[in-house]
Amino acid sequence: MNRAVLYRRIRITTATVAAGISVLAVLLVIGAWRNDRTIQSDMGVATAEVLSAGSLRSAVSFVTPDGVTHNPELGVLYPTRLTTGQRIEVEYARSEPDLVRVAGRDASVAIVPVASVIAGTWLVAAPVLWYFGRRGDRNRGDRNDVTRSPRGRTADTPT
Repeated sequence: MNRAVLYRRIRITTATVAAGISVLAVLLVIGAWRNDRTIQSDMGVATAEVLSAGSLRSAVSFVTPDGVTHNPELGVLYPTRLTTGQRIEVEYARSEPDLVRVAGRDASVAIVPVASVIAGTWLVAAPVLWYFGRRGDRNRGDRNDVTRSPRGRTADTPT
């Protein structure tokens, strides 16, 4: 495999990975917004206890007005700055009580981290695309140069 093909493959792979990460990040915000709409359309409010706290997932337990205790398997949405043992207000979808978020938080809290991921991805990808694009152009230029025969004619000129 010559260098031009290798550089082209590197550029295609880099652009594909960067675009894929960007699309997934946007889908994450769309999914969060959709969850918020589900909660908003049929909202219940309860006081929950934080069972375990993490930056990406926090487990909570809360009791709905019908007396049923819920411990959502996927945790609570938007769990930043929670501590174990803390009592918090949560909003949940009454039709789907395992879909629960910290009261007062919504998908807008995901926009800055997602934008940062997208910006960081393209800040890494852009120089790679630029560098291998220039390298590929140089190699293509060498290959496309017209070769001269010993008599001074170009190789593609009929004799």
